[in-house]
Amino acid sequence: MERKNAPRWDRWSSGYFVGAAASFLSTVLTFPIYKTIFRQQLHTLTIQAATLQLRKEGIKHLYRGLAPPLMAKTVQGTLLFGTQGSLQHFFSKGGTPGATSRAFSGCLSGAIEAVLLVPFERIQNILQDGRNNVNLPNTRSILQKFKTYNKKQWLTCGMYRGFTIILVRNTVGSAIFLSCKEPLRDLLTYSVLPVWAPSLGSGALNGAFTSLALYPLSVIIANMQAEVGNNLPRVSRVALRVWEKCGGKVSLLYRGASLIILRSCITWGVTNSIHDTLSKQIL
Repeated sequence: MERKNAPRWDRWSSGYFVGAAASFLSTVLTFPIYKTIFRQQLHTLTIQAATLQLRKEGIKHLYRGLAPPLMAKTVQGTLLFGTQGSLQHFFSKGGTPGATSRAFSGCLSGAIEAVLLVPFERIQNILQDGRNNVNLPNTRSILQKFKTYNKKQWLTCGMYRGFTIILVRNTVGSAIFLSCKEPLRDLLTYSVLPVWAPSLGSGALNGAFTSLALYPLSVIIANMQAEVGNNLPRVSRVALRVWEKCGGKVSLLYRGASLIILRSCITWGVTNSIHDTLSKQIL
């Protein structure tokens, strides 16, 4: 009874903390996988070739670029389970949320994520590209490089390069994930399973599907954001360049997709399971 009578802000803040903590741990565990995927996206390499490339760079560079995604994913976990929950409650007027309110609140939550997290993703992608190891060895050197840009270039070519396509990816991805999250969890619920298992399965399947559906956008974003310069090519031109680099083959475009499935299953499965399990205890 003590938990049920707890102040609303305490219950909400606990949900924020759990989402942030789960995202933090998941990011640390899956970062080497993510970095391998990034190299596949950037250079259309096989898993073996991307792994060999990272091995040659050495263990000291394996977690290079971890700080930006660690901070970004922690904020993302907070927004996903905090802001979206508040928006969903508002749109459903305190009642049971329907598919429309879940999707719309997911879109708005994804838009907020894009505005706040693009700078982190930008720095992360620069750091993960081995071509920048010498000239831009750390976050400070990247920020100093951006200081040489004028105000307009700082936004379009610097911190917010690729913002439009990231906005599309995040809004659509959040809408898909949050619309399917609870229905899929209920579908996987069986009495013989532990209480956390349906949420784990829902997060894993939902995260993998969403990531695969939007994977081509992620490839374009990786290629846009890894480049450093004051020239900003159009998204269509970058997409064409990526397509030509893949030789016009969808199979090459989706290189790294197998690791995307693995990473998404771990990340979203664990995050979703921890959040739902703790939510049942506090709410």
